Amino acid sequence: MKCHLKAKDVDISTGDPKIVLINHKDAQLLDIHPMDRVSIDYKNRSVTAIANIAESEKTIPQGSIGLFEEVLAALNAKNNNKVCVHLTSKPKSIHAIKKKIDGKELKYEETLQLVKDIVKDNLSTIELTSYVTANYTLGMKMKEILDLTNAMIATGDILKHKSKIIADLHSIGGVPGNRTTLIATPIVVAAGIIMPKTSSRAITSPAGTADTMEVFCPVDISLSELKKVLKKVGGFILWGGSINLAPADEKIIRIESPLSIDPLGQMLASILAKKKSVGATHLLTEIPVGRDTKIKNLVEANKLKKDFEYLCKKLGIKVSVWITKSEEPIGNGIGPILEAIDCLKVLQNHADAPKDLAEKSIEMAGLVFDLIGKTKKGTGKKVAEEILRSGQAYKAFVKMVKAQGGPTPDIKKLKIAKCCFNYKSDKSGRIKDIDNKAISKIARMAGAPLAKNAGLYIYKHIGDIVKKGETLFTVYANTEDKLRYARQVSKEMKSYILV
Repeated sequence: MKCHLKAKDVDISTGDPKIVLINHKDAQLLDIHPMDRVSIDYKNRSVTAIANIAESEKTIPQGSIGLFEEVLAALNAKNNNKVCVHLTSKPKSIHAIKKKIDGKELKYEETLQLVKDIVKDNLSTIELTSYVTANYTLGMKMKEILDLTNAMIATGDILKHKSKIIADLHSIGGVPGNRTTLIATPIVVAAGIIMPKTSSRAITSPAGTADTMEVFCPVDISLSELKKVLKKVGGFILWGGSINLAPADEKIIRIESPLSIDPLGQMLASILAKKKSVGATHLLTEIPVGRDTKIKNLVEANKLKKDFEYLCKKLGIKVSVWITKSEEPIGNGIGPILEAIDCLKVLQNHADAPKDLAEKSIEMAGLVFDLIGKTKKGTGKKVAEEILRSGQAYKAFVKMVKAQGGPTPDIKKLKIAKCCFNYKSDKSGRIKDIDNKAISKIARMAGAPLAKNAGLYIYKHIGDIVKKGETLFTVYANTEDKLRYARQVSKEMKSYILV
């Protein structure tokens, strides 16, 4: 049964899922129940949305339908427009989600339909969360991961290039402050190599690469502008969610983020779908290993290395997997602006630039050079260092920032939050260990990454000798409340271990 109702703009955005509010009398007439799917038609457009029922005439009067912002935009409708509403069936992929929850392997056709429904926002938050959780608890077989990767590629755009070599790099994350991408990418681009780098925002960390790059310039430019940047500069650093390259990825990440989970199967599919979508032919992948990272030991790391190599071979990407020991944060700043300052100091060759961040970035760029055949194996690092020290990498970074719509980077304009406190050592000794998870949590409690100027600055690293009462790190926040939360976490979690 169909019914014409008057559109009412409820001035609420969900951030993704398409939702409508229907008066309980209209719902009864149409046999619509809470969480049912309804189809809303307006002129030549049609949208499937999830129905919520309004019990009060004051909320939604009979004869009207409340449309959330996502539905209004999709229909291109306005207040008081007459729309046609009728009950419709649930997405076909619900069966695939139930199958996955039961521990059964999905076929490619089922995965493709599931990804199509994710991209079209046909699934409720509960349904998509169920799929993500099932992958996290039950795991994914290699065929399922490859199928998910291919489905994510097939449902988005693909960048095409004239060059035969398109380089890319990626770290699977888990290490605070590991912003090597902002340094290694301009080193590679300065060498005349094309590198279209898409990155994610933070999932479980105080800052993602996209969060930090956004300090300097927009990271959400359109596909047409992206192509212009690539042609003009030879590379970019953008937020993957802003363009239609493997678009299901960011929608899945939005589910993972509040749960603070990153299932390995989905992580592999996420990384490789984006790499293939940007046209990468060569990929350097870093797997950090440490007590507080995603990968805890070399056995797990080598298993993941083989997974990357298998999947990349199937996708036609030449890959080099770099396993690194990561027992502590990289650099000094933790949080978007604090990390941006570290990166800029390295690119500008400041005397107080964090040496560990500079060294790791140089090594990454050098491994890319070795991988693509620009340098003989083992000599890429020297070339990368020359490019950084000569200022060529900084010039490439400035071109990238300007092409993406930002001003010339100015370290003096990168302002840190004003509320702060110093966390001091309660004894003297040598630093034996730093808890990455504790450092990340303190920075997040201070407001990072949503507050770009919040986070913490580390003064001491593993191996350093400290005296009782000496400052180990300073926490920055925008409000006294945030600072109080961060201070409490700092006291509760043993972030530094001394001997």
